[in-house]
Amino acid sequence: MPEFVQVAREPPIATVLLDRPQQLNALSGELMEELVAALQELDRDADARCIVVGGSEQAFAAGADIGELATATAIDMYVARRIDAWDAIRAVRTPLVAAVSGFCLGGGCELAMACDVIVASETAVFGQPETGLGIIPGAGGTQRLTRAVGKALAMDVILSGRRLSAREALDAGLVARVVAREAWLDGAEGVARDIAAKGPIASQLAKEAVTRADEGPLSLGIDYERHLLYLAFASEDAREGLKAFVEKRPPAFEGR
Repeated sequence: MPEFVQVAREPPIATVLLDRPQQLNALSGELMEELVAALQELDRDADARCIVVGGSEQAFAAGADIGELATATAIDMYVARRIDAWDAIRAVRTPLVAAVSGFCLGGGCELAMACDVIVASETAVFGQPETGLGIIPGAGGTQRLTRAVGKALAMDVILSGRRLSAREALDAGLVARVVAREAWLDGAEGVARDIAAKGPIASQLAKEAVTRADEGPLSLGIDYERHLLYLAFASEDAREGLKAFVEKRPPAFEGR
C-alpha cells in the first residue's frame, strides 16, 4: 500500500493526495515514486477521465526533501535518476488538475506546473527558492515558470526568492482559477468533472496539442494540431459528439 499518497476513485475522476503532513508534503524520492506509480495506474484506467493532484489545506508541497538533497553528490543525483519522475508525469495522457492550497514552493511549484490546470485557493503561495540554497530549480522550474509568467517575473521569482500570492499567480497566467480557502479541493474536483464530461480522447489529444504549443515553435505546433484533429475525427466519440449536437441531446462518450 502507498505510504505517502492517498488515491480516491470517484468516476469519472480520481484524486491523488500527497500525504507527508509533518514535512509539509516535501517531495522525497519515495513519495515521488508512489506518485508516479499512482498516476500511471490511473492513466491506464478508462474510468478516470481526469486526475486531481493535491496536498493539504496547509501545503500542496513545500519543496523537495532537503534532507535527501543535502547529502547527495552530482553522481548520486545522476544514478538515482530523480528527475526521471518528472518525465513520467509529463507522459501521463489523462488531464491533470493541481489542487493547490498553502505552500507551493520549489519542487512543489514544479509539480503544480507539470499538471495541466492549476486551481489555487486564496491562501496559495508560489515560489522557486532554490537559489537561496545554492542550487537552481531542476525539475522544469526555470522553463515552465518562464513560459507561464514571462521572463521578467520568472527572473524575479527565481533570482530574488519572491513569492507569488494566488491572485498574483492568476494575474500572471500561472494559475487558471482561484477559489475560497475551504474550496481548495472541491473547486479543483469541480474543474476535473467539467473536463471529464468532455470526450476523453478529444481531451487527451487537446492536452497533447496545447503542450506542443507551449514547448515548441508555432509552425510545428500548427502542423501537430492538424494531425491530432484528423486523429480525433477518426474516433467514435467524434461521431457521437457531432451527432448528439445535431440531435440536440447530451453526448454519451465511450472513450473510443
